[in-house]
Amino acid sequence: MSTWLDRLTQGLSRTREQLGGQLNVLLGRGPDVDETFWSDLEDALIGADMGVTAVTEMVDRLRDAAKRQALPDAHAVLTHLAAEIADELRLPDAEDFIESSPSTVLIVGINGTGKTTTVGKLAKAAADAGRSVLIGSADTFRAAAVEQLHIWADRAGVPIVESERGTDPASVAFDAVRQAKSNDTDLLLVDTAGRLHTSKDLMAELSKVKRIVERESVAPVRTLLVMDATTGQNGLTQAREFNSAVGIDAIALTKLDGTAKGGIAVAVVRELGVPILRIGVGEGADDLKPFDPEEFAAALVGLE
Repeated sequence: MSTWLDRLTQGLSRTREQLGGQLNVLLGRGPDVDETFWSDLEDALIGADMGVTAVTEMVDRLRDAAKRQALPDAHAVLTHLAAEIADELRLPDAEDFIESSPSTVLIVGINGTGKTTTVGKLAKAAADAGRSVLIGSADTFRAAAVEQLHIWADRAGVPIVESERGTDPASVAFDAVRQAKSNDTDLLLVDTAGRLHTSKDLMAELSKVKRIVERESVAPVRTLLVMDATTGQNGLTQAREFNSAVGIDAIALTKLDGTAKGGIAVAVVRELGVPILRIGVGEGADDLKPFDPEEFAAALVGLE
């Protein structure tokens, strides 16, 4: 049976093949660390969607390390790359509020990011760990969302608070918070309808849901944005809009197995200043796991 690191490495294979291929080209040119080397390294990292600002600073630090530590050749420089990427992904005050008890987590995102599936996987992982879990189905527009949640809830053995299609999502969220409070639930996951970040009405509705949840919950309320890694820089634009509208506390980055631009994780942390708490590299229940910067960076550049 494969380990999580095996699945992570496999899931990032498209990014690693592209990035690794470019890094191998650099190594194949010979050991010299000249201006062409640094320029091409920048291009390779930007091509993986890490973002210009983060890449520029990482390469500057690598240049400095090459001088201070008298790194002998290009290979020695590139062995430092994973550590630099991990440093970019690490936020010192990051809190995994999904693991806290009690905790209320509002799950938001645009359509098609895997939001409802993420709710189900989080619920199953928490229930498997022995925690009490409740799901609030505040996506009252898409019938398939409730059906999906029921499948995951049945797998996890957790209850769902739901209502008829078309019901005010805020009222469902209200009922879910009340039930979680009365039952001393460890983790309440509130699934919200997917919405375009450009829709002012839907974003205002989401703000209303959050206000009510924050008003009623005795547990700390946090907002988790589910972001599709395949959308790259477009996803980052969407994330900024969600952050502006409701405030984002962390990211769950999904579908990393479907993109050659897994470096978007670096740009997300740098641009938004919030941690990635979960990453997804497949459809299985065990393919969404806590984010580890060192593991991710090593898998990204192909280190064992």
